[in-house]
Amino acid sequence: MARQIDKIRNIGVIAHIDAGKTTVTEHMLYYSGAKHRVGEVDSGTTETDCDPEEQERGITIYSACVTFDWLDVHVNLIDTPGHVDFTAEVERCLRVLDGAVVVFSAREGVEAQSETVWRQADHYRVPRVAFINKMDREGADFDRTFEEISQRLNAHPVALQIPVGAGPPHTGDPFRGVIDLIEMNMRCYEAETDGRVINVAEIPEDRLAAAEMWRDMLLEKLYAHSDELMELALQELPIPVELLHRVIRDATIHLQIQPVLCGSALHGIGVQPILDAVAWYLPSPLDTPPVAGVNPAKKDKPERRGPDPEEPFCGLVFKVLPAKTADLSWVRIYSGELKSNTRALNPGNDKKENIAQLWRIHATKREEQVTHASAGDIVGLIGLRHSITGDTLCDTRHPILLESIQFPETVISMAIEPESGVERDKLTATLEMLKRQDPTLQVSSGETGQTLISGMGELHLEVIKNRLLRDFNLKVKFHKPQVSYRETVERAVDVVGICHRHIAGQQLFAELQVRMEPFSAGTHPVTVLNFCPPETLPESFLTAAVEELRACGEGGGRIAGYPLMKLKVSILGGSAGADNSNEMAFRIAANDAFNKGLEQGGPVLLEPIMKLDIITPEAYLGDFVGDLQQRRALIAKTEIRGATTAIEAHAPLKELFGYSSAMRSLSQGRAGCSIQPLCYAPAPPGTVKEYTG
Repeated sequence: MARQIDKIRNIGVIAHIDAGKTTVTEHMLYYSGAKHRVGEVDSGTTETDCDPEEQERGITIYSACVTFDWLDVHVNLIDTPGHVDFTAEVERCLRVLDGAVVVFSAREGVEAQSETVWRQADHYRVPRVAFINKMDREGADFDRTFEEISQRLNAHPVALQIPVGAGPPHTGDPFRGVIDLIEMNMRCYEAETDGRVINVAEIPEDRLAAAEMWRDMLLEKLYAHSDELMELALQELPIPVELLHRVIRDATIHLQIQPVLCGSALHGIGVQPILDAVAWYLPSPLDTPPVAGVNPAKKDKPERRGPDPEEPFCGLVFKVLPAKTADLSWVRIYSGELKSNTRALNPGNDKKENIAQLWRIHATKREEQVTHASAGDIVGLIGLRHSITGDTLCDTRHPILLESIQFPETVISMAIEPESGVERDKLTATLEMLKRQDPTLQVSSGETGQTLISGMGELHLEVIKNRLLRDFNLKVKFHKPQVSYRETVERAVDVVGICHRHIAGQQLFAELQVRMEPFSAGTHPVTVLNFCPPETLPESFLTAAVEELRACGEGGGRIAGYPLMKLKVSILGGSAGADNSNEMAFRIAANDAFNKGLEQGGPVLLEPIMKLDIITPEAYLGDFVGDLQQRRALIAKTEIRGATTAIEAHAPLKELFGYSSAMRSLSQGRAGCSIQPLCYAPAPPGTVKEYTG
């Protein structure tokens, strides 16, 4: 499986739901020769949407990896979901990918999840190529979408193409091709050949002025990234196409620009240029910086691994497909070589793993078994027993621990009751399997003995529910979804935790002065800090107190036992006895101080607030505003976009159950909505009363 590393492209296709990601992927496979016919999302015949739930709903739920060759490069492509409930799939894929194709709808423009995936790509510093899709749809507007990419995403888009026309065939100037601004010609795609045959012609006179204007804009942006280009322009000399490609590639890899293409993936217009752009402009593993980590065996000494087969092996597990026989773990190899029937170290838990088999992945299936893989590859591993998503694998003699993958907090829960003890055992085993596949799925036990599953939204839980019933044939009952609240304190308070106990024949004493206060700036739900002067208490006592406070922070609050957040606990001081204090005494004092702080600080119940991005015909704007106000929503802004209006609102999750059905009723099925977590805010007295009586 060894390949020339500079000829590898590890990319993802990311976008808002229904922007056309899967259709773009299908045509990429078709034009590259990896498929002999194009599948359709609506008929459930696409290569990457192979789960029954995806085929029924016509959306992508699970990321899928496909491989193909184009020009002289080998592409590992991951098709990702666009629905916000499955944004963790995008998160873990962008963590390991080198580049991305971001798809936008020319009609809807930059949507809510478009912003989310763009921010995720910014976080991981992933170079991007943008594709403005659906130019053949009613209301398509290339200029508006291009402007929104610049303004709403704080991006640096550079158009390499402009459309010839816009809209469906019955309009006066329908979309029928693109103008290439690099080679300055017009390209029309023959529908009879599924877009395989491209007719290249000169730019018509009525389009020439617009083409020259857009090319001047392209060159103006590129001059800042190339002195050679600037010199040719000043001397009014012809600019070689190869130089333009080189400058665009360099600026794209360094995140200075994002090339923009356009077309209609459904009709096969403009997909081949995306493939060209992937090969020409997106980075190979050699163009990416070495991965950084620490050596856990040497007190977290910094370590780096370059994309070189000669370096010690290092890789990251970014997805696990569970199975009853053996899980298939997807691994991105950053350095070195990995061979089958060898062993690797998981430095996170200090366990050695057997690498029984290596597989090339196609969609979510094993396609071809290989004997070894090198730096830059993405492969499937059989044999891992102790590694989950986000874990590092490395050479046993050269340990390195990479940064793991962080996933967002769950916001909604559902109770499950098995019908018998046998079904309970089956349910437990099945949920453990699903947790290995989905890191955002959380499972816990309720006070009544029910099993609680928590997820990212209603659709997420509905998919889990359908899998338990259909795929695993479990006999279980489901209860109405519940909001996952959080708790904190209302005000800052200073307390003293005390230990005066007689334990194991010894009288123990400890006092700990603690301040507890609301805290929104922390990176953790509960932040524990030690401000105690070092000479006040022995270090071992302080360490025990800090550990106990952190353990208390992982417990529940005083109102209803919900997890704590937005909380800071600071140790200010303390006192110990001459010979009757120890670590246990200070753990008891810390626990006492924590409980007093929760009581005296004024317990507060926090409810999740969701951000709604609604696109509706203007005629229904008043109905939506009235309905949102009844749901305790705050209208943040409204924006007119052609014949439609965009509404951004912030509303409590509790008021949004079943909102998709209500939205369809309000707009006769013509509106669309995206809901994603925004923040937590104090719940109203009525909600608190439900838990306090």
